[in-house]
Amino acid sequence: MLSPLAVKQWRRFRSIRRGYWSALILTATIVLSLGAELLVNSRALVVFYQGELFFPTYGAFLPGTTFGLDYDFETDYRDLKRVFAQRGEGDWVLLPPVAFNALENDLKTDSYPPYSPSLRSGHYLGTDSTGRDVLARLVYGFRTAMAFSFVLLAFNYAIGIATGCAMGFWGGAFDLLFQRLIEILNNVPTLYVIMIVASVVVPNFWTLLAVMVLLGWTQMTWYMRTSTYKEKSREYVVAARALGATSVRMIGSHILPNAISVIVTFIPFSVAGGVTLLTALDYLGFGLPPPTPSWGEMLSQGTSHLESPWIVTSVVAAMVVVLLMVTYVGEAIREAFDPKQFTYYE
Repeated sequence: MLSPLAVKQWRRFRSIRRGYWSALILTATIVLSLGAELLVNSRALVVFYQGELFFPTYGAFLPGTTFGLDYDFETDYRDLKRVFAQRGEGDWVLLPPVAFNALENDLKTDSYPPYSPSLRSGHYLGTDSTGRDVLARLVYGFRTAMAFSFVLLAFNYAIGIATGCAMGFWGGAFDLLFQRLIEILNNVPTLYVIMIVASVVVPNFWTLLAVMVLLGWTQMTWYMRTSTYKEKSREYVVAARALGATSVRMIGSHILPNAISVIVTFIPFSVAGGVTLLTALDYLGFGLPPPTPSWGEMLSQGTSHLESPWIVTSVVAAMVVVLLMVTYVGEAIREAFDPKQFTYYE
């Protein structure tokens, strides 16, 4: 059962139509990206062959010989669909709306990539310089960027909130020690650290995440430290202490719920920051290793092939739309959780 204040905040959020609809669209997009293989994939969704159904999308490797073809490597399902149509024996193939994956090189014998957008070829946004489908790499790059942002958010907030609450609640030498530690970490140049790491090992998703968490958890710490200092002097915390509540109980049951507005307000902007951070690193060549689908890599490739404007245009349009929706959601949340909206002065 929601509290009256939570109901008011929800109603206030819904009244901000721009943020509300952005949240719905963004949530639907993220959910769809989790099952991107059903929408964008070179593997068929369903194959009906000689009275038997096959589901290759999330299934095992199926060689061409499985369907009467003369090769042992993985079946080309677009070609299989044409073969079944020529045979006319009632077999059929159901392909995803975009029948290409993000790593597949679709090359022509009479020309070199990048290829322009074409409905006939199925490359609705064209291909990049190696013949990979731009739309497929956009979709999988979006999933990678959002996964990176949310995992980074979870780690940064878990460490930052715990440390900030401890600093604000206990204060004293503990607070001073962590202040000095945070000041040191804030003066470490993140890009240089990533460059050093990239020179030693090939960076991957978890390597980049570890570096970002190591240097990024300090931002939320200051906000939580300030909120905890303010909340621990309130009467309800003093009363809980007088009743014998433990420090963990006072922080978890009394201080954190009243500082939730600070946490929730910064979540959308942290997500946007994670997306732009990963995109920037990939653009500079210090991000995810190729051929991982990445908006930054596509942006770098697009700026290197300005004669093929569909590459850079697609990436920029996708980034603008996503970051704009995240910003709208953040503004709506910040206004909905603003305590002045539900405060009355006499």
